[in-house]
Amino acid sequence: MDAKDRLRRYLEQRREMGESEFALDSMSIEEAMKVIGSGKASGGSPMRPLGGAGGAPPAAPAAPAVPRGEGAPASERTSPPETTDWREALRATGANPGAGSPSPKPSEAPEPEPAPLAAAELPPGLVVAKPTAPGVSDIDAAPSLEVIADMVRRCTRCPLHQTAIQGVPGEGNPNARFVVVGEAPGATEDETGRPFVGAAGQLLTKILAAINLRREDVFICNVIKHRPPGNRNPLPNEIAACSPYLIRQLELIRPGVILALGTFAAQTLLETKESIGKLRGRVHRYHGIPLIVTYHPAALLRNPAWKRPTWDDVQLARRILDSSPDPRA
Repeated sequence: MDAKDRLRRYLEQRREMGESEFALDSMSIEEAMKVIGSGKASGGSPMRPLGGAGGAPPAAPAAPAVPRGEGAPASERTSPPETTDWREALRATGANPGAGSPSPKPSEAPEPEPAPLAAAELPPGLVVAKPTAPGVSDIDAAPSLEVIADMVRRCTRCPLHQTAIQGVPGEGNPNARFVVVGEAPGATEDETGRPFVGAAGQLLTKILAAINLRREDVFICNVIKHRPPGNRNPLPNEIAACSPYLIRQLELIRPGVILALGTFAAQTLLETKESIGKLRGRVHRYHGIPLIVTYHPAALLRNPAWKRPTWDDVQLARRILDSSPDPRA
């Protein structure tokens, strides 16, 4: 398979994920597809990611130089040569891929301007809703995030309060349009009473900056409000005890999108056992709010190859945010 076919497959995948931008001479995906031709890859083989977990096209050895000047035969001046280098393949059609900047990573904090998505373009996912006739508790009736935070700090609804230093209710903008939900506090969070303040939290701050959001713009919290001993997975009764806090927080904030970090948070919020690989790339609904699943920042620190798919996920979340009307407006 030549480089043009490999690049075409990559662009088709990006387009199906809802992306329109391509970090190459400020070209859009559609423009790049027109340059190389929009037909199927040779052989009709199914589309698959290129270059490993990140999905970026792999670098290949440069092809031998082909004459394209006035002294070259007409066929060599007008027909792109077969090559194993996708950049060379584009150059042969008149593009200049060398001038473009490399594809951004979350840690590089670019300033993308993704196009809003129409509702029909959003890949559907799971839907989780409140019971039709829920009981009314003190948590359900809490009038503000401050009251919820005070309840969390005094909470004895499950045994976790006996081993944790303090509750970690969450923090951020009470009018946030973007809410980040993780699994549970870690050791640093338990000591400080603040969510995502360790190494994973620093990476989360960079990921948010990459889609032009500051920590103070969003609200960050966890499904579980007290740290489980030894950072073990929370138990079902602990999830049941803590979930009403999160549901009420979201009711009070009324965000435009939720970003669920990691397998546990995603599976808990969506009440499913599906893997994170199956949950990513889809727009789920949690109590009426669009929800996007991505990898936990702590997992990215262990496996940097997941940064590229995480970048895809947060771009999708940003597009949904930009296309969602603010019900408070």
